[in-house]
Parts: sequence; structure tokens; C-alpha cells
Amino acid sequence: MPSQRLCIYIYVATATDQRSKMWGVIRQKTQSIRPAFSAIRHFSSAAKEITVREALNTALDEEMSADPKVFLMGEEVGEYQGAYKISKGLLEKYGPDRVLDTPITEAGFAGIGVGAAYYGLRPVVEFMTFNFSMQAIDHIINSAAKSNYMSSGQISVPIVFRGPNGAAAGVGAQHSQCYASWYASCPGLKVLTPYSSEDARGLLKAAIRDPDPVVFLENELLYGESFPVSAEVLDSSFCLPIGKAKIEREGKDVTITAYSKMVGFALKAAETLAKEGISAEVINLRSIRPLDRSTINTSVRKTNRLVTVEEGFPQHGVGAEICTSVIEESFGYLDAPVERIAGADVPMPYAANLERMAVPQIEDIVRAAKRACHRSVPLAAAA
Repeated sequence: MPSQRLCIYIYVATATDQRSKMWGVIRQKTQSIRPAFSAIRHFSSAAKEITVREALNTALDEEMSADPKVFLMGEEVGEYQGAYKISKGLLEKYGPDRVLDTPITEAGFAGIGVGAAYYGLRPVVEFMTFNFSMQAIDHIINSAAKSNYMSSGQISVPIVFRGPNGAAAGVGAQHSQCYASWYASCPGLKVLTPYSSEDARGLLKAAIRDPDPVVFLENELLYGESFPVSAEVLDSSFCLPIGKAKIEREGKDVTITAYSKMVGFALKAAETLAKEGISAEVINLRSIRPLDRSTINTSVRKTNRLVTVEEGFPQHGVGAEICTSVIEESFGYLDAPVERIAGADVPMPYAANLERMAVPQIEDIVRAAKRACHRSVPLAAAA
């Protein structure tokens, strides 16, 4: 029996080291690639700029400091300070009882986290990438999301599942999926998708304080992006409401909805459209479940046109749900068919040129907005 335990320990340690090396190579590759956008951002009384990484780190730190029931667990969150350095300095400050390094067993530590939440603790479970959450989806859906309903409200599950979601760069089909629509289809979960540093800080604090399970979908390519933030955002009491979208840019001709990294693309597209006389209103969804249908429909009733943008697959996607909401509530206000921009309906290619074709680009959003505004160039003329 002791020899079997030793073999298991050696296997887990070796596997952890191999995955660490693999993600080290991937991080080196992606850190050298800056996102292909630099959008105008609108914040009031900006005091300084911080990265999304810093925003997440400080939010975790402040919530752990304010509430001793909050703890962090996941692969490499402690000694290595996080695969993407989100948990930098937390092990030293709070110790191994509250910053727990786990073996490579997502099903195992997600289940432990849910059990801890049953007993009143507030776990923050980090997945090195949300693609690995597939190993833990039974606990996320069946153990966490449904327990409050099945216990007639007697059991709360205040847990956060967080980590990078969607495509990065050159990481292949099994590490590039967007899970927003997957988890947003499940009653009992809240699904948040931050874009800016303000989003990351305010929404993570809200997620940790929430009494229900929250899926918190970050984006690897945004971690190093800097955004201006106000003194209010930097205050330890700052928190954003769950289920409320933000109008990043006002406009009158077409509404563009987006979340996570695609908000930056939408803002850049709006700049291009403005040069051609089209005023685009850009909505940062922030929350996928609950979805801020009111803000979306109010905007569409003003602009009379809609373009939805997402990185995930088109079928049964977030854009499809938004389209349905607008058709049900604001159909009479539409002056053009709704345009959906999404990732290609194929597994993510590994080759860089094909990968770019599989993910929405700024020019795709511009063309869709022009079609909605009846400004598109006829195909014959374009040829």
C-alpha cells in the first residue's frame, strides 16, 4: 500500500510538472502577441491605469482580507502564484490554509470547493483554463447550480469558478472554446464576462459576495491590457451589480452587443464606422446570466438595428438568445434583419492564419453594421 501511494504521488507530481511546462511555453507565446485592438474607453474621472491582472489580484486580496471565509484553490495558485500570476502574493499574505495548491484533478477540487460552500465558506476555484472545467462540470451543474432549488432554499452555494475562457493564440481546439453559452443555459448559475479592469475588479468582488454559484469567465489576452480606472473603482468597497450591462459608447444608428475581448473589437469597429458617418452604440454585456435584456431592447428601440458579437460558436450562442429577446420584445422597432457575428462553426484550427479566420475580426463587425444600415458595397462592385 505505501508503494502504491508513492507511485500515485510521483505520477501526480510528474503530470503537474508536465502541464506547468506546457502552459509555460503557451504563456511565452501568447505574451508576445498583443491583442489586435486598442479601443477608446470611456470612464469618468480616471485616476490611473491598471491591468486586468492587477484588478483581479487586488479584488481577490481585498475580499480575502475582508472575509476570513473566502479562500482560493486550484492548480499552481500558491507556490507558483498562479498560472497567469493572478494570485501573486496571496500565499505569502494568507498562508497555505487559504491559498491551496491542488493536484491535477479538476473534478476533485471543484467537488471539495462545493462541499466547503455547503458549510458556509466562500471558495474561489481557479481553472487553469475553462476548457479544463469539463472535468468538473458535474459538480458545477449538478452539485452547485441545483442545490439551492433542490433543498427548497435551505442550502446556499456561495462559490466562484474562475479562469481564462475562449481563444488565446496558438493553443489548438481543445484549449480555445468559449463556455459562455454552455454555462449560461443552466438555471442556478450566474455567468459573468469582464472586459476592462473596472469590470474585472467590480464583478469579481460581486461574484465572491454573491450567495449563489458564479462562473467567472476571464480572457487570457486581456490580462496584460491596461485600462484607466477612477478613484471610486480603486476603493475597497467598490462593487458592480450582477445582471447590468454597460453602454461603453453611445450611438444612434446601430446597436452592437459584445462581451469580454469582443467589446474591444466592437469599440474599434465603432471608431471605423464613425469615420463613415455611422453612429454605433456599443453595449458591454458584462453579465451573460442574468442577461440585461432591458438595456439591450432600449438601445435597439433607439437605433432600430442590432449586431451581436461573440467569440463562441454561432449555434445556440449568446447572440442567438439576444436575437430572440429583441424579436420578442422589440420586433416592431427593427428596420433591418439582426446581424450575428460569431466564431466559425468548426473546432479551432492550430495554424495562425486559419485561427484568425475562425475568430471574429474588427472588419467583420464593420461589414455587419454596414449591412444593417444598408451601406454595404454590392458583391458585384466588390468583385
